[in-house]
Amino acid sequence: MRQIVLDTETTGLSAEGGDRIIELGCVELYARKLTGNNLHFYFNPERDSHEDALKVHGISNEFLRDKPKFSELSEDILAYLGDAELIIHNAAFDIGFLNKELERVGKKPIKAYVGNVIDTLAMAKEMFPGKRNSLDALCDRLEVDNSGRTLHGALLDAELLADVYINMTRGQEALLIDVGDAPGDAQTVVVSVDLSQIALPILSANAQEMAAHEEVLTQLDKSSGGKTVWRQIQAA
Repeated sequence: MRQIVLDTETTGLSAEGGDRIIELGCVELYARKLTGNNLHFYFNPERDSHEDALKVHGISNEFLRDKPKFSELSEDILAYLGDAELIIHNAAFDIGFLNKELERVGKKPIKAYVGNVIDTLAMAKEMFPGKRNSLDALCDRLEVDNSGRTLHGALLDAELLADVYINMTRGQEALLIDVGDAPGDAQTVVVSVDLSQIALPILSANAQEMAAHEEVLTQLDKSSGGKTVWRQIQAA
């Protein structure tokens, strides 16, 4: 399965209020392995970032002046994301901004182009209820090295989230079987093993083990007021 771990940086918090995407970072996973086929763009948002947003991502307005507009790269972005499963932390935020950018260029919402969207924040809240579930908190909890993350960056955050997601879903690996190039109609091979000639040894308790068992039953009988089930069965 092809999965894309996606993150954005924006001029502010409100897509509906006119804030824009300034950076898009995507990391590709195939069969839960990093492929190196990543996507990374900076955009000219045609507006300045809010001061609070600048403190988060550190991407200056001057740096973005000569970058392409989202509209110029929308076709490339959709081609890259096409039919993939998206993995996003706090997906509603990024999806809201992507939808608004696509709306500006006359495109359908992002879910019309991709296979599915997984929200790792929702996953984390189920796995770790009552705990902090920011990306930094998950990196610390799952021992993902985030020492290089002094500011938010879309590509770096997507790379960290890919590691976090793999760690969060590591138990699923036991369910994944590499069938290589086996045809889709390959038949299951069942191997029959004859166990009729195998004699299983019977190991009886020794005197010391029987005495220890009796002592446990005596204590249970005393604490239950003579209602120990094992004693009642023996008496019957």
